[in-house]
Amino acid sequence: MQKVYLDTCCLNRPFDDQSQVRVRLESEAILHIIERCTSGELRWVASNILDFEIGQTQDADRRERVHTLRSFADDTVTITASRLQRSQEIEALGISKLDARHIACAEQAQVDAFLTTDDRLLKLTNRFKSHFQIAIENPLTWISDKR
Repeated sequence: MQKVYLDTCCLNRPFDDQSQVRVRLESEAILHIIERCTSGELRWVASNILDFEIGQTQDADRRERVHTLRSFADDTVTITASRLQRSQEIEALGISKLDARHIACAEQAQVDAFLTTDDRLLKLTNRFKSHFQIAIENPLTWISDKR
């Protein structure tokens, strides 16, 4: 069974302004992926880094809705000391500390795909693709390829 890691951008996407076609399609893809996880077709891995970042959301209503979505995850990994070191290597590529920690957790869990809607992160990770132990993709692209 394939394992996926949805980052905070993914979990927030269904609560963004849906008037843009891209946002709406990404939201539908993310909700479809979560549905496939809850039906047992996929396994969703979250992390303590994801929980931390959700907790930083200023809007209490949004934070609660995102937390509710996150509660459907099958597994939660806690970043280890070796993964913190790995996250520093990822940061050296120009990736933010939190994104680097998300990726390190996803690598630790040996997921098949780390999913994000963050264009900057996708561009950077695509440039340094050989540095990662996992696929890093947009959820809409990933689900379109996996159907």
